[in-house]
Amino acid sequence: MKFTSTLIKGKLIKRYKRFFTDIKVNSQTVTAHCANTGSMLGLLDQGNDVWLTKNDNPNRKLKYTLEIIKVNKSLIGVNTHRANRIVEHGLNNNLINDFKNIKNIKPEFKYSDDTRFDFLCDKKIIEVKNVTLTREPNIAEFPDAITSRGSKHLIKLIDSLKNGYKPFVLFLTQIQGINNFRIAKDIDKEYYKNYLLAKKAGVKFLAYRCSLSSKEIKIEKKIKIIDER
Repeated sequence: MKFTSTLIKGKLIKRYKRFFTDIKVNSQTVTAHCANTGSMLGLLDQGNDVWLTKNDNPNRKLKYTLEIIKVNKSLIGVNTHRANRIVEHGLNNNLINDFKNIKNIKPEFKYSDDTRFDFLCDKKIIEVKNVTLTREPNIAEFPDAITSRGSKHLIKLIDSLKNGYKPFVLFLTQIQGINNFRIAKDIDKEYYKNYLLAKKAGVKFLAYRCSLSSKEIKIEKKIKIIDER
């Protein structure tokens, strides 16, 4: 997925009210929209390098959007609104080895009155989770906060098996150079319990990392899922 405009580099000042970040760009301070609703644990140190996009649409309240944060020399993609676009690009360009030459890609699949999944590809359901947390070298983790919505999705994916679907959870790891992934069970024990139940029931779990630059973010390679901690 290529950015349609040149990213603007700045320095993080602070995040507040969840959706707002103050960024120093050259000599001025701008306020950027933060699409990530998680805790962004470990990402928000003052002075971190960040990259923004700018949108001059007069109807937008905030012209800037936070896209990438640099932490410990690694670029991390934090705009969760881009996750599905990155995966869709990967599906269409055969970048995801588990879904090579897939057909009939249907985004925003309505499974039931109260549940939508990110993609339906023939009978394969793909639910995407954006991953930005890393607390130990070379290990990415999800979630970074308690996610009741994530647990609900796992229960619904288990339910989909009896209706003939093949459900997958794809942990889209937007952390440069990372090679391993695990569930952060100390952060959300309920999600970890449901993860184990879903895995036992037959839900498939995949983790892929992205390559990131100021020009594009795209799926790069499959990484290992570590179950025990």
